[in-house]
Amino acid sequence: MLRIKADSVVFMTREGHKITLPREQFTHGLALVALLLMAGLAVFGPSGLLAWSEEAQLLEQRQGQIAVLLEERDALKTRVDALDPDNVDPDMATEIVRKNLNVVHPDEVVLELTPEG
Repeated sequence: MLRIKADSVVFMTREGHKITLPREQFTHGLALVALLLMAGLAVFGPSGLLAWSEEAQLLEQRQGQIAVLLEERDALKTRVDALDPDNVDPDMATEIVRKNLNVVHPDEVVLELTPEG
C-alpha cells in the first residue's frame, strides 16, 4: 500500500506550475538563505576573496620591511665582526673610543655635523 505524507503533496495547476505546501516553501527559502550566506562569506568574509587580496598586499609590505631589517642586521653584523677581541679593526676601535670617551688629539679639530632631514 502506498502512503503519502501530507507535507510532501504537490498540487499542479492547469498551467503546470507547482503549488507546494508552506512547510516546504519555508524549507526551500531557508536553504536559499543559507546558500546566499555562504556565498557572501566566501566573497566578503574574513577569509574571503576580498580579504585574500588585502592579505596579499600586507604580505608584500611585510616582505619589504623584512628586506630593510635584513640589511640593517647585516650592517650590524659587520660592525660586530670588526670588534672581535682577537682581531679588532683599528679604525673601528679608534672611532668607538673617540665617540664614547671623547678622546681627541691636541692638534685635532672636531666638527659635528647634523644630519639633514
